[in-house]
Amino acid sequence: VIENDLRRVLGYSMINQIGFMVVGVGLGPGMGVNGAVAHAFNDVIFKGLLFMSMGAVLFRTGKINGSDLGGLYKSMPLTTGFCIVGASSISAFPLFSGFVSKSMVMQAAADQGHLVIWLMLLFASAGVFHHAGIKIPFFAFFAHDSGIRCKEAPMNMLVAMGLSASLCVFIGCLPGPLYSLLPYAVDYQPYTSTHVLLQLQLLFFSALAFIFLKLSGIYPPELRSVNLDVDWVYRRMFPATVRTVVRAVKPLKDQLLGGGRMLVTWMISELQRHHNPQGIWGRTWLTGRSVLMAVVVLGAFLLFYYY
Repeated sequence: VIENDLRRVLGYSMINQIGFMVVGVGLGPGMGVNGAVAHAFNDVIFKGLLFMSMGAVLFRTGKINGSDLGGLYKSMPLTTGFCIVGASSISAFPLFSGFVSKSMVMQAAADQGHLVIWLMLLFASAGVFHHAGIKIPFFAFFAHDSGIRCKEAPMNMLVAMGLSASLCVFIGCLPGPLYSLLPYAVDYQPYTSTHVLLQLQLLFFSALAFIFLKLSGIYPPELRSVNLDVDWVYRRMFPATVRTVVRAVKPLKDQLLGGGRMLVTWMISELQRHHNPQGIWGRTWLTGRSVLMAVVVLGAFLLFYYY
């Protein structure tokens, strides 16, 4: 909710959507797995549409932070419309693709009696509507007028967004072709009065809460700031810690290397001293002395063997 970078907002929403898929798989074969597979397919389309719309905004304005944008619906009306379609799909509005798959996962949880899981999914649905379904199009294209006047997105971007938006609407209105591709037989009707009314109530009251928080000044404003997340640990803290440790142990490393060189030099000199022609192992031994040493070694062996 407080993230200013709209691309990162979409990244956080991806965690939410993957959570629905994981829950669907966890609910087991049948409606749960079908819902997870269908939602994975739909998520690729509507999440890609949202990323493309934000990419078009970044391409035309050079900005992606919510605090720097606003009022772009005047300059980019088609991109605004496509983004709203993607936001409606990720929020699971009826007649959009997200509704026909997300509701399947929630129905599977309800049918199996997992009340807590169902309530958590309900809360997650309201959450994604707030931080992606409303926040992305509102702060990018509406909200305050940033004064930015730019061209509409290029034709190739508009075509790509148009195809994705068409798929979102087509699958939402006619889910049968998608259901026929799922791994298990589908015995589910998304457009019943119960499903539609429940989802519309959820979305209506979520939107009402957003409006109330916004008008009352409680909703966090879009500030020009950087919000730290766990990625800061491995992107900044860990490399900085490694550099600090390396600087701290560098004098010790030099001492260890110097001591190692001295030890190696001493060992080489000792080997040379004993094995050169004047050393004890380099001199030529007489045959009698060699025989005497062999007798001594064999005698010692016999003593240890018998006693």
